[in-house]
Amino acid sequence: MLQEHTLEVGGHPVCILEDGHNPAAPPAVFFAGIGGLPQWPPFLSELAQTRRVIAPSLPGFPGAEHFRHLDSLLDWIVQAVETLEALDALPGGSGGPVDLVGSSVGGALAAEVAALAGPLVRRLALIAPFGCFDANEPAADIWAQVPGPDTIPNLVCEHPERWQALWEVPEGGDALEWQVMQARAQEAAARLLFPFGDTGVLRRLHRVDCPTLLLRGAKDRVLPASYNVRFADALAGPVRSATIADAGHLAELDAPEAMAREVHAFLADQGL
Repeated sequence: MLQEHTLEVGGHPVCILEDGHNPAAPPAVFFAGIGGLPQWPPFLSELAQTRRVIAPSLPGFPGAEHFRHLDSLLDWIVQAVETLEALDALPGGSGGPVDLVGSSVGGALAAEVAALAGPLVRRLALIAPFGCFDANEPAADIWAQVPGPDTIPNLVCEHPERWQALWEVPEGGDALEWQVMQARAQEAAARLLFPFGDTGVLRRLHRVDCPTLLLRGAKDRVLPASYNVRFADALAGPVRSATIADAGHLAELDAPEAMAREVHAFLADQGL
């Protein structure tokens, strides 16, 4: 059953969503991608079939509106680390090191956490993570798109209607507030990653020795395929890579079942 908690991290409230059918397994913590999680998505429902899944709101994303106190990359990393540490206060705690799954913007922070606070992470799964930049193969500038209701959905999803479904205003919801949440999430991502999404994380990935899964959608129009290769080459621990057909940058929205199968198999593989 989906549960909602509120924890304090760095003096600010953070919404934590949780579901799962196997409380004995190490928790799988999800750092969401562009836009955050206004609702619980099908990908996490699939993952929760065999895992306890915990999705904390990242700063500025739905459920954690405060982010303007974060002035540097280090501030953002500390916030992410303290968010993982705060999960011990949940009913049942967090059970020690977690399996950390991060997508896009959330993938950038997940990689930094694994590099600088490795004991918190048992395994790491990254879905088209931001964090590096190559001028010869530039990423799409998500902050320089022509404004419009379909601009971001068409850029980040092969099936933009799945973004629209995630952001559909629920019955009794306030349409204006949902627009404000979207704008706030875009501003927060820009504060972390503008202008090129390059955090310099490649210089720190040699510190990541836990098993890592790198995933991307075959039709990602935001980040070139070579960016995941750069991550794989820089990581110190064992790496598995996979490309999901018929999926874009937010592959977990486009192909939730296929993505969950890849993550399930990776987290359950005793040979890594």
